[in-house]
Amino acid sequence: MTENQILDYVREHADQRVKVAITDIDGVLRGKYISTEKFLSAVQGNLGFCNVVFGWDMADVAYENSAYTGWHSGYPDAPVRIDVTSFRAIPWENNIPFFLCELIDAPSNSAAVCPRGLLKGLISQAEKAGFSPFFSQEFEWFNFEETPNSVHEKNFQNLKPLSPGMFGYSILRSTLRNDFFDALFGQLSAFGIPLEGLHTETGPGVYEAAIAYSGILEAADRAVLFKSSVKELAYKKGIMATFMAKWDENLPGCSGHVHQSLWDAKQEKNLFFDEKTGMSELFQHYVAGQLYCLPHILPMVAPTVNSFKRLVEGAWAPTTLTWATDNRTVALRALPGSKKASRLETRVVGSDVNPYLAMSACLAAGLYGIKHKLALQPATVGNGYADERYGRLPGNLQKATQAMKESAVAKELFGEEFVNHFVATREWEWAQFSRVVSDWEKKRYFEII
Repeated sequence: MTENQILDYVREHADQRVKVAITDIDGVLRGKYISTEKFLSAVQGNLGFCNVVFGWDMADVAYENSAYTGWHSGYPDAPVRIDVTSFRAIPWENNIPFFLCELIDAPSNSAAVCPRGLLKGLISQAEKAGFSPFFSQEFEWFNFEETPNSVHEKNFQNLKPLSPGMFGYSILRSTLRNDFFDALFGQLSAFGIPLEGLHTETGPGVYEAAIAYSGILEAADRAVLFKSSVKELAYKKGIMATFMAKWDENLPGCSGHVHQSLWDAKQEKNLFFDEKTGMSELFQHYVAGQLYCLPHILPMVAPTVNSFKRLVEGAWAPTTLTWATDNRTVALRALPGSKKASRLETRVVGSDVNPYLAMSACLAAGLYGIKHKLALQPATVGNGYADERYGRLPGNLQKATQAMKESAVAKELFGEEFVNHFVATREWEWAQFSRVVSDWEKKRYFEII
């Protein structure tokens, strides 16, 4: 649809309201309904949005360590630009119009703390170098026969999974709640989030979905909207969906693997493919860049305390700085199979990420490797967990955040203002975790000590 056709749709919709949303630093959609009249006015200028959405954490607790905004600034409205090209109609809300927004600090500039704006800046860098990035993300997540009220009443304990036991790729179990499967495939597609596949995964009530490949900005939009849409559709079926990286220490974690390739400017040639070797020299530099940069930017693909509970040996998530061809024990799985499908799968990424930041991290690190023509280390043969030649990933959010805070590479990739803000939010997250007395501590120390 053209912009005029989109605006006509908005004007003519019977509900005379529009849903708009911006993605915060944690990847949470923060939005509201506005009248059609207000929307049409805002499209010509900007929309005011309280900047507290970048001044608090996912629990709405105000940061005490943020320079961007806080009590010192009075939490004013920030200008937000509505991206008309992000238009979608929400099938499960009478097809009302929906738009994504970006935080800006000038008419043509995204604010440094805006995740979608950060990604758009990196896309511009890639295009100037002659590359057209194509990405997609896949997600695993747990589903429970619960409601927000029941989950809180149970204090997040003894929840009833959608199905019992371990039954990955089960045709049988996919019929158990086929109404939910159908809603996911059909409604998501109608909302502009086409799926390539959907199946049960290993774990009680676990699903996995692969979102169709697209240009990187559209891929990130789809990924952000996928997580929120799954939760909304689950609500309607009496289901609670969670994208925690590690729901239970005794079960596999939930991945959010990012698939990526670079094409030429005309999008006619996959630059990762080589007729003779399968893996082009450019592809090798791209992989080398990610391996080099990962320790500097890990919180962007493992952003929570819980993220690191997933990154443990033998649980289908990587722990070492490794790569190989079609090997699911390494951090980077190269798939150099064909002209059309040659790509890299970054397996460090969990389902709890902000997709804009995860894809920014992957693209920026890959471009860094190309720019500096980094040599690719030898591929791992066999078990990636046992290959520690090139180092291991940091073991918790504090160590990863400190490495990013001290990294000149991170500031080169994303700018000092973004890095300072993002690092402050991760330090805050670790501090919030560190002051809590957990059930594990009570069980371990209450009687014995």
